[in-house]
Amino acid sequence: MRYLGELHGAGNLILGEQKIGPADYEIDGYIAKFGEVTGCGEIRMPAEALRKVFGRTDVRLQTEDGRLLVIRFSEKRLYEASDSAHVDVSGDLPLASEWRH
Repeated sequence: MRYLGELHGAGNLILGEQKIGPADYEIDGYIAKFGEVTGCGEIRMPAEALRKVFGRTDVRLQTEDGRLLVIRFSEKRLYEASDSAHVDVSGDLPLASEWRH
């Protein structure tokens, strides 16, 4: 894997077809085998809203610039008052050449 850079910003977390609420994100991008771009990082949102989606497999993040990212929670447990979670990211990530180093 080769590090590409970082994305950060704000967007809205979506569960299925339901908008859950605003979330901030920081994602590190990597290029994997066969040129696939993947990411991992952190999302932050109010703890109550985060608990609603934690562990679900149908979570997406709509970014301010219109990208639709697929979110998979990489931790097995979310602490009660936590307002952040580590995630693996796929979906509409930028091309390798578009990442900020």
